[in-house]
Amino acid sequence: MFAKTIVSLISLALLASATPTKRATCSKGRSASNEQCCVWFDVLDDIQENLFDGGECGEETHESLRLTFHDCIAFPIGKNGGGCDGSIMAFTEIETGFNASIGLDEIANEQRPFALKHNVSFGDFIQFAGAVGVSNCGGGPRLQFLAGRSNHSSASPDGLIPLPEDPTDKILNRMGAAGFSPNEVVDLLASHSVAAQDHIEPSIHGSPFDSTPSDFDAQFFVETLLKGVLMPAAPGVTTLARGEVLSPLPGELRLNSDFELARDPRTACEWQSFATNQKLMVARFEAAMKKMTVLGNNVPSLVDCSEVIPVPKAAASQKAHLPAGKTQKDIEASCKSTPFPVLSVLPGPETSIPVVPPS
Repeated sequence: MFAKTIVSLISLALLASATPTKRATCSKGRSASNEQCCVWFDVLDDIQENLFDGGECGEETHESLRLTFHDCIAFPIGKNGGGCDGSIMAFTEIETGFNASIGLDEIANEQRPFALKHNVSFGDFIQFAGAVGVSNCGGGPRLQFLAGRSNHSSASPDGLIPLPEDPTDKILNRMGAAGFSPNEVVDLLASHSVAAQDHIEPSIHGSPFDSTPSDFDAQFFVETLLKGVLMPAAPGVTTLARGEVLSPLPGELRLNSDFELARDPRTACEWQSFATNQKLMVARFEAAMKKMTVLGNNVPSLVDCSEVIPVPKAAASQKAHLPAGKTQKDIEASCKSTPFPVLSVLPGPETSIPVVPPS
């Protein structure tokens, strides 16, 4: 009798575990594993249409991804918390006045009405918009998104966000204090593959950091290692801007910090490893962002709503190439343990990236 009871209990347990968990019903016939995730489908519809111009990997994506980092990396700031708390949106007039965050007032002010409309926290919205935006880029990652950050924050103090003119030691020390290894710093910089600048050299508004700014690909990691040969500024500008170094291609701006990290012995091999491995670059970026986007938060209290993030389209290529007009001799290989891979050369005339003139 006892044995039969045990068997019956085991059978009931197996039946219970096999029963599908009831999913929450969301708008437009969609469902979610947790009811708290339903609102994010509505936010997704709204921002894809009205923030990201129908799902493009454009300037709003670039700036939204930048905003995720600038909100989070202001950590730790002591007993008052910090990290991914939405303070850069709550205190835009303060935090976007910092040298490291100049220009972010535009995207913060553009995003704020969406967060208020859907009654979600600023910290959550910033991370969600960054994840959705980068999913619109070819080859992009599908980032984890956890919801439930508090909407209570205090303004971050200045000086916690690395600047492009900062020495490598200072950048790595600052990022190390926030919990990131030198390799993870490189992993996070995959975001520069879909980035552009407006305020370092205003004469060439919108100049990207690689030749494929709408694709989340490894071109950034190759082109940063090319020899610098020109100033990409508008005619009449004769000196490099602060935080800028010579560019390898017309129309492309290169940050001093990227230039140095690509060549530093602590980071050069991780940098080079992405040149021929798109999947590795994406996987490492996803892992580093998973770590960064919860800084300052109690992770067990958050709800996983990653299912709402769109699945990105595949990358056009799994391997970067040399821009037209460049050869292997133009690569300043810096990883001592592994030779730089031989890359194909893009056919055609010398690569030049058109930029948008300042308005």
